[in-house]
Amino acid sequence: MQVLKFGGTSVGTPHNIRLVKEIIQEKSLQDSTVVVVSAFGGVTNRLIQSSKLAASGDESYQVILTQIVEQHIETAQQLIDLKNQSPIMGQLRLLLNELEDILRGVFLVREISNKTLDKISCYGEILSARIITYFLQESEVSVALADPKQFIHTDKQHGKANVYFEETNKAILDYFVAPFKIFVCPGFLASASNGETTTLGRGGSDYTAAIIAAALDAPCIEIWTDVSGMMTANPQWVPNAYVIEEMDYEEAMELTHFGAKVLYPPSIQPVLRKGIPVFIKNTFKKTDPGTKIHGLGKKNGQIIKGLSCIENIALLNLSGSSMVGIPHFSYRLFETLASVQISVILITQASSEHSICVAIDQEEMQKAKEAIESAFSEEIRQQKLNPLRIDTDLAIVALVGSNMKEQIGVSGRMLSILGNNGINIIAIAQGSSEKNISAVIQKNQIKKAMNSLHESFFLSDIKRVNLFVVGTGNVGKALLKQIDLQTEYLKEKHHLDLKIVGIANSRKMHFEEEGIDLTTPFSYLEEKAQKMETHLFLEQMINMNLRNSIFIDNTAEESIALTYDVVLRKSISVVTPNKIACTGKYADYKKLKTVALRYKSHFHFETNVGAGLPIINTLNDLIKSGDEILGIEAVLSGSLNFIFNNYDGEESLFSEVVKQAQIEGYTEPDPRIDLSGVDVKRKVLILLRESGFEMEMDDIEAVPFIPEECMKAVTVDNFFSLLEKHEAVFQKKMKEAEEAGKKLKYVATYKNGKAETGLRLIEKSHPLYNLEGKDNIVLFTTKRYPEQPLVVKGAGAGADVTASGIFGDIMRIANTFREN
Repeated sequence: MQVLKFGGTSVGTPHNIRLVKEIIQEKSLQDSTVVVVSAFGGVTNRLIQSSKLAASGDESYQVILTQIVEQHIETAQQLIDLKNQSPIMGQLRLLLNELEDILRGVFLVREISNKTLDKISCYGEILSARIITYFLQESEVSVALADPKQFIHTDKQHGKANVYFEETNKAILDYFVAPFKIFVCPGFLASASNGETTTLGRGGSDYTAAIIAAALDAPCIEIWTDVSGMMTANPQWVPNAYVIEEMDYEEAMELTHFGAKVLYPPSIQPVLRKGIPVFIKNTFKKTDPGTKIHGLGKKNGQIIKGLSCIENIALLNLSGSSMVGIPHFSYRLFETLASVQISVILITQASSEHSICVAIDQEEMQKAKEAIESAFSEEIRQQKLNPLRIDTDLAIVALVGSNMKEQIGVSGRMLSILGNNGINIIAIAQGSSEKNISAVIQKNQIKKAMNSLHESFFLSDIKRVNLFVVGTGNVGKALLKQIDLQTEYLKEKHHLDLKIVGIANSRKMHFEEEGIDLTTPFSYLEEKAQKMETHLFLEQMINMNLRNSIFIDNTAEESIALTYDVVLRKSISVVTPNKIACTGKYADYKKLKTVALRYKSHFHFETNVGAGLPIINTLNDLIKSGDEILGIEAVLSGSLNFIFNNYDGEESLFSEVVKQAQIEGYTEPDPRIDLSGVDVKRKVLILLRESGFEMEMDDIEAVPFIPEECMKAVTVDNFFSLLEKHEAVFQKKMKEAEEAGKKLKYVATYKNGKAETGLRLIEKSHPLYNLEGKDNIVLFTTKRYPEQPLVVKGAGAGADVTASGIFGDIMRIANTFREN
């Protein structure tokens, strides 16, 4: 005899019940069949809700009751032919009237016991089984409605009764000898020795099926639900979760204990003892193979078989000097919790026995607090014990797999993954069997934790990186285009999946958790976006709580730069060409670097100095390897180099060349920012700070070369007019250079502790002399390169090269994610 069980979603609608009938009919052709059914989806919850409302004197319980009545009557009417409805309607009315009478009694006495709650809550299964039995009887002559109260016997612990297996097994064997092809049995309910109705706990219909299967020595048990098997993780949290083909009983028990709701945890025990395989199947995709749970799970080299979590956890921490060396202390704690029927989910205790932590369901927190404080009141009063500490709004994430005991470093890898994503581990536990590693974390970190672990242990070939981009000007547009062009290449060759999940310009912002379509990224900012406000952008980014996140600031806004500290503290890395954060006060710059280290985030700003040139990375490699910077000589402004390479003092005016640089995007919209040398000062300051020197902007002397009247112009247009007026100044400088056989370059230097910027005449033998176009060049004189400086040279301005530098920083960070 085979045993099938159908869950609440499988029997949730008339359409679904018709699908169930097809499955039952197909299966019953093979062998006699016991069909265990749950209540219609959501009915048990509503029965309990209406019971609590009635007990509180709230007449709205009747509204819920009416909904339950209508649902069952309408389902029967839709399933059963009109001419055959009379008998079933009479039975349903009788049952529903009984339910109404019980709830009315609860309402009148304003009280409900666990015994009465058992009586009420099992009506969902009774009604469901009655309707499905009658529906099957229309086309199947050999169908009987089974009464589990006659063969599943328990103690009197209402709410979650304990089964008397010896008595139950005998009763089942006697009961199912009747000559019926199909038995339909309501799950969840049972009876005590005095005939009182008991229940097997929420989800107990699985348990009912397992008890029957074990007693009958069934060849297997099939649990039909709305998913195609046990999954590597809850798809509610992890969209990339997939079905596990096979697993052993212990792995299944661990996963179900830690929140995998496909199967009720106690259901494994009866079939485990008999070695009966369990199949998890999908009612709506009946040809899917599902998951097979049996004695020898498939050994496919996978270290971790599944990932699960339990929400709404409270952590109770009892500590104090009186715990040390005192026998029976732990016993007293667990006895106290057991006396008020509180289940302990996780335990951790220091070897010193100075403290002990237990995790429980948060709903039972107050009851546990009162019981513990009462049991240990004397020790707390004498200050031998500290007051009980309770942490709430927590969750437990658990890695499960029998192969973990054969693999070194799984715990360390788990902790590293969580830590690198800024997830604080509050407590951790691992059994000696090494089939489960559990960590307590903040509830609001579940999504990031689950996806980070799942990606690393199950999808390690592809690492997703989530990008939040602020600023869609020339550089921002170039960056998005480059990412779009490289997306498939990065997936195929580097196993990286870059997703733009947040985007903003100065006016609008938009978020798409599964990634913005990069073929039309700016349409989102026009059609779907909300108003851009920096604090709201940060709030949304942080609340999305995505793993492997990078914040990219393509602006030159101080208000955005001031947010980096907050972003880095959330373990979100920062990439930016914005120089403001690195050129403010030295203490603020140092703080950002420290915060990034502390919170396992990254702060990269290669494009602050030379656009796409690897200047900062080269410098960092020198310093990390133990070298020391003695001097720096550099042309760090692509715009100024372009200007002086294109101005000859004869064919074109200086103002015209500056205008050309502005039009081609080599200068800021206001060229005075470039011509003032402020930008170069910022760049050399960053290099000096990265070299290990504690310097401020005021420590760098800037020698001006633009007439003061021009720099004080009211508008940019006025500036160009004044620049033309002072053309003789620039012609004179150019003539001096030509007569000396030299070239004008705007150079930043550092030597003997002194830094300065300004125009210099460069002789032909110098490396700076032949610097063309908008190129940048940096010469590092170090202890290892004292005579012949280390040279970094290349294009130092333009949207494309700057975007490529930002892209490079993104890739450097992404590669660290891939290594975890």
